[in-house]
Amino acid sequence: MHTNYESPLSSRYADEEMKYLFSEEKKFRTWRKLWIALAQAEHELGLPVTQEQIDELTAHQDDINYEVAQAREKEVRHDVMSHVYAYGVQCPKAKPIIHLGATSCYVGDNTDIIIMTEALRLVQKKLVLVVRALSRFAEQHKDQPTLAFTHFQPAQPTTVGKRATLWIQDLLMDLEDVEYQLSKAKLLGSKGTTGTQASFLELFDGDYEKVRELDRKIAEKMGYSACFAVSGQTYSRKLDSQILSVLSGIAQSAAKFSNDIRLLQHLKEVEEPFEKNQIGSSAMAYKRNPMRTERMASLARYVIADSLNPAMTASAQWFERTLDDSANKRISVPEAFLAVDAILNLYRNVTDGLVVYPKVMEQRLRRELPFMATENIMMDAVKRGGDRQQLHERIRVHSMAASRVVKEEGGENDLLERIAGDSLFGVTLEELEKMMEPSRYVGCAPLQTAGFLHDVVEPVLAKYQEIAEETPEINV
Repeated sequence: MHTNYESPLSSRYADEEMKYLFSEEKKFRTWRKLWIALAQAEHELGLPVTQEQIDELTAHQDDINYEVAQAREKEVRHDVMSHVYAYGVQCPKAKPIIHLGATSCYVGDNTDIIIMTEALRLVQKKLVLVVRALSRFAEQHKDQPTLAFTHFQPAQPTTVGKRATLWIQDLLMDLEDVEYQLSKAKLLGSKGTTGTQASFLELFDGDYEKVRELDRKIAEKMGYSACFAVSGQTYSRKLDSQILSVLSGIAQSAAKFSNDIRLLQHLKEVEEPFEKNQIGSSAMAYKRNPMRTERMASLARYVIADSLNPAMTASAQWFERTLDDSANKRISVPEAFLAVDAILNLYRNVTDGLVVYPKVMEQRLRRELPFMATENIMMDAVKRGGDRQQLHERIRVHSMAASRVVKEEGGENDLLERIAGDSLFGVTLEELEKMMEPSRYVGCAPLQTAGFLHDVVEPVLAKYQEIAEETPEINV
């Protein structure tokens, strides 16, 4: 167990449901379902496939004789034909018609599409759960003022809830992409060696309509509405590229959230969950490192880079097919899904346990607000008869002096005292202090948050109200 390489995506990060989708058992069981669907469709279209043979195949659908298949593969070096042989050992009556007219891609490619589609549905569910949790957080903190940053430099205030809506909006864009990809899911069907369905045209004595009906029946039996109208031997590898592009988008959204939380944790304004017995550093016992959001960023970087694999594969397929997709595809597609699964588990775990420190936010705001309030102070002075240009120059001078005190001397921001002491403004320090209420400077942030949650988020979540709450399992 400890002497062979094992992917951390399996041993540490992804959960059991996603790992099962990319397991050998899921793959080979799906192969058998496809062989049964093919036999049923051929029977219904008049080929010499009997109900007795179909019943025999169905009886052994799930009790796969792996040891027989493995032994056979050592002899013939072909995984599909090894499993055809093993199925035939269990089903001697059906043996002559298993895989009738089909190529390896009939089971291989259709299974890949089925697994990716089911994995996308799982991603869809977890996206919804994260959006739901973030929406609760945004609602709870929609009125909490906090300093906003542009270029990571202090800018106008916003609210914690408004900032959360930006994270939600990214995820809703990702959810739309997932929904679109699922809406156009198609199987390969049974297209033959080069996509011409020549073997099936021969089986059906030249009846092209029955060849087309075969694809329709296979799709229906496997729970799909259609097959690709045309193909080479394989489905277009552009599908893999499109799906991993969607996963890359989710990774990008999660990485942005991760970066924001890590910066906020540095500022001591918001922290990710930290468990009672958790160790932040092996050397510095006092530390509370943002290890979960750091892991999110790390996995996200991997997914974004990994999404280039199927893009390059799609661009390098020759004519009706080449096999240089196989090894790459076996690694890149499952690992992208496993990594995104881990990312969304972390996203949900972190969101559920975010800790907000309003006092720290207020302290930082009050240090910066005097600079941000200068325009209001200047306008009030103009209303009382002051000269705007003269007042602007005086504020500039006072602001530079106060900034030097803060930056060079490490002192407190004394801009308000300087303005109160300047007779040109005609205002007392007490009056200025009253102007320093942070909620006066957040603009429409609380209203924008409430409107976004009500008008945009709630209708989306209403479509998914049947999705039950789950507690994600974080292994390390």
